[in-house]
Amino acid sequence: MPLRIVRLGTPRAAGEGTRIGTVRRPPRGVPKTEFASRDYYDVWYPLLSPTAELMAQGQQAQTDKEWEAFVKQFRKELAQPEASRTLDLLAALSRHAAMSLGCYCEDESRCHRSVLRAELKARGADFAE
Repeated sequence: MPLRIVRLGTPRAAGEGTRIGTVRRPPRGVPKTEFASRDYYDVWYPLLSPTAELMAQGQQAQTDKEWEAFVKQFRKELAQPEASRTLDLLAALSRHAAMSLGCYCEDESRCHRSVLRAELKARGADFAE
């Protein structure tokens, strides 16, 4: 029952399991009661999202150097005890339960979820390909 990394607001894949929103803010203009039915997320978990200041830095990154600076700083945030333990837990659960993590960004390669994927892989998470 592997883990998936998804774009929030896109149709769910079969067997995707619980969708976890790793975003700083809920979707605009969507009632809370409709987050799951509109394919955003079942559970909101902003702890695995960059801080607001860092998110702005990542969104403004134009060059590979600027993007790598964002990644480096986000990894520091993920190394904090609560976030690190959460990543360990999700990696372990990925071997037993279906779930997905997501963000709104269109391009995963320039999104914090690419960093989450790498961090979870390093912890032995089981991923859907």
